[in-house]
Amino acid sequence: MTDAAPRLAALAETLLGAPVPVRIRAWDGSEAGPPTGPTLVLANRRALRRVLWRPGELGLARAWVAGDITVEGDLFELLDRVAGLLWERDPVTAPEAEPAVRRSGLGKLAALRPHLPHRAMTGAAGTAALLRDPAARSALRDLVALARPWPAPAPPPEEAPRRGGPLHTRSRDRQAISHHYDVGNEFYEHVLGPSMVYSCAYWSPGATLEDAQRDKLDLVCRKLGLEPGLRLLDVGCGWGSMALHAAREYGVRVTGVTLSREQAVYARKRAAEEGLADRVDIRIQDYRDVKDGPYDAISSIGMAEHVGAERYREYARTLHGLLTPGGRLLNHQIARPPDPDEEAYHVDEFIDAYVFPDGELSPLGTTVGELERAGFEVRDVEALREHYGLTLRAWVARLEEHWEEAVRLTSPGRARVWLLYMAASALGFEHGRLGVNQVLAVKPATASRSGLPLRLRTWGA
Repeated sequence: MTDAAPRLAALAETLLGAPVPVRIRAWDGSEAGPPTGPTLVLANRRALRRVLWRPGELGLARAWVAGDITVEGDLFELLDRVAGLLWERDPVTAPEAEPAVRRSGLGKLAALRPHLPHRAMTGAAGTAALLRDPAARSALRDLVALARPWPAPAPPPEEAPRRGGPLHTRSRDRQAISHHYDVGNEFYEHVLGPSMVYSCAYWSPGATLEDAQRDKLDLVCRKLGLEPGLRLLDVGCGWGSMALHAAREYGVRVTGVTLSREQAVYARKRAAEEGLADRVDIRIQDYRDVKDGPYDAISSIGMAEHVGAERYREYARTLHGLLTPGGRLLNHQIARPPDPDEEAYHVDEFIDAYVFPDGELSPLGTTVGELERAGFEVRDVEALREHYGLTLRAWVARLEEHWEEAVRLTSPGRARVWLLYMAASALGFEHGRLGVNQVLAVKPATASRSGLPLRLRTWGA
């Protein structure tokens, strides 16, 4: 029989409460769903098995990484079509709804976990409510029959190992950073391009990715008021692009710190090749261990997301202590909208398992508040949300262009992780589910004097 796709479409409509928004092709060659647009391809029954054994986002992510699920057509369009159904509704648009009402289709499936083969004891209330519906019970039986759930599939090897102990200790942070960044410098060259800047670019009409990344680095330098002879600390310096730009174009002396050995080796080599080794010092060092302040300026670009909510106050106070009076901090950081119940916030399962282990996002207001509590005076905030969507789409295009090389340098699963992560993130920024902001703060020279000019935004001239 070749009826797997129609059965899956009917099952999905029962659980999601809406028509299937994309075409489905199953392992038996059957198809169902809209005749046009992208197609979700289930290569084998193991794709369903993964969702049964780990209902929710992580099960789908494992199927994608392992190649059990693929997409024919535009990945961005497919993700855009299914996002509103598969993930939780935006609480901002329905603040009055009860959690059970706002629960997504994946949430409904997760509620069934106690009745799946591993008997996980979660979601009891949701399970009871859902299983009172005869259609839901029938859908579950059909899913189990289609999946043939034994044996339980092992997670793909690209998944980060389970971590124990307190969050954001020095050793745990080193492991998390290594998982993400020590993938291979050549792989990142194919994705990021010659600039090797792994953060939101600053776009203008007609700009290339290289133009936009150069303009972002220059924007940061101008906001920090860099000039010859000053000392700059670049926290989370990556492959050295900011450090090299500041030293080359503004004549400053730069200390860059990273926890990634591969990044440090690469950045040091670039500094030597450009004749900047006497002005650029790249260290494998935790920012908490930097003791040679004061610095005149600090740049932190795309690093604070790794700090964690519990450690953010320590982060802010540490950077404040490393600045000279009148010194400036430029904090470039991804943000999320505030949650009506901040205690309920949890890290995205896919991101935590495959991309940024232990990474956490905070609302902009939380970041600004912690900087102020540390003694900073916040002088400017610039939102660059749309710029990150453009940046991520450019990275996706480069990854797809260099797909064979990326797979050879890492693994098919690792390349698929980066493709899904960047495409989904692009849509997150474009639809306002994510933001990114540059916060310029100063350590006041005195109680009444910031040391900044009356007209601050001269960098935009």
